[in-house]
Amino acid sequence: MENTLTDISKAAKKAFVGALKGTGMKAQAIVETTADLVKGTIEGVGDFTVAVEKRSGEIVSGAIEAASEAGGDLFMTIKSTVHGIVKAASDVGADVAKTAVAATQGAIKAAGKAGTEIGEATKEAVTGAIEAGDEIGTETSKAVRDALKTSITGADGVIEPPPK
Repeated sequence: MENTLTDISKAAKKAFVGALKGTGMKAQAIVETTADLVKGTIEGVGDFTVAVEKRSGEIVSGAIEAASEAGGDLFMTIKSTVHGIVKAASDVGADVAKTAVAATQGAIKAAGKAGTEIGEATKEAVTGAIEAGDEIGTETSKAVRDALKTSITGADGVIEPPPK
């Protein structure tokens, strides 16, 4: 699988291996590393949404590969990586709902390539996107939920109403 990774996937993998080894697999370290990677890969880009959407799958692939190699929890890695991508999208002014869908699709695809259980990967990716949306705010939370329900097969079974 190594030779199928893009340069961004390789950079992501290296960053995640460092984060995973340095922190003992803390979810927050993955969220922060992901956000930093997203911001770093889209600097100078005109359309943040398109750039984040394009890069999210590559970043998730690198994260999953790193977790596989480091013996980490793949599902926690998927959830935390998607969370970080969605949070970074908000920070840089990208369309958060579109990014949530792209990151979730990227995570599911990368999980499938890694031989991970797709249903569980979908659940964790959707949960990570929703948690990030909830942190950002009520309007974003609703937009993320609506986008995931209409775009991700199986998401509606995972999505609960937003917190009051």
